Amino acid sequence: MLNTPTERQAHILEIVREEGFASIEHLSTRFDVTQQTIRRLVNALCDQGLLRRIHGGVSLPVQNQNLAYGSRQGLNANAKQRIAHATAKFIPDGASLMIGLGTTPEYVARALSHRQDLRVITNNLNVAAAFAQNPDVEISIAGGTLRPLDRDIVGEPAARFFADFRADYGIFGVGGVDQDGTLLDFHAGEVLARQAIVANSRVAVLVADTTKFGRNATVRGGRLDDCHHLFTDGPLPAAFAPISAGYADRIHTSDAVRPLAVQRARN
Repeated sequence: MLNTPTERQAHILEIVREEGFASIEHLSTRFDVTQQTIRRLVNALCDQGLLRRIHGGVSLPVQNQNLAYGSRQGLNANAKQRIAHATAKFIPDGASLMIGLGTTPEYVARALSHRQDLRVITNNLNVAAAFAQNPDVEISIAGGTLRPLDRDIVGEPAARFFADFRADYGIFGVGGVDQDGTLLDFHAGEVLARQAIVANSRVAVLVADTTKFGRNATVRGGRLDDCHHLFTDGPLPAAFAPISAGYADRIHTSDAVRPLAVQRARN
């Protein structure tokens, strides 16, 4: 039973993402609470930009840009934590890592933050901060113009920075994944930085919760074929059944995952 407002709000988001729209009356019946209570919950979600008010209920916002980083950090936090812990089990001590922008890679960095003898190469300031207190981790940070709302550096400066290294693992998120396996982001600079990580790492690891599958973002850049492994929090939506079947050997849900030796990476 969903007892707290936060739990109810998370479930409301799941319902709207699955169905595209939810009426206040339907949500009130679904949660067995008053319509006034539901309105308070969805109003808070709309104020954060996570939902959009329309007549009689709520729908997904028009997504021509991503949410602010602070709003994204708390969104689907449990799923991101589970993805992060599964990914951390996959990474051996002594590895070199490129870690990209976004909140899920930040969660992965936190899960790895106490590990030994890592070399971290990143354009994400929150990732660097997660490792900063560990003297066993060497950190290299991209230079360039900071995006203060996203706390990262993207575009040509980030691409040139990553091109100066060759890492064992590249860990990155994505704005959305289309049904044909196309990877999507909100800005061309984000795509450029992500593709530089893929090009300069031996094993490309996409970390994305299931809400990213079918999420609309406008800039194309790469495909799931480019990713050696996908870490997610559960089965992909039904519309992605062909991808689930075609990439079954690459998809890891957030349960026990054994470490992968670096020597199994591509050349």
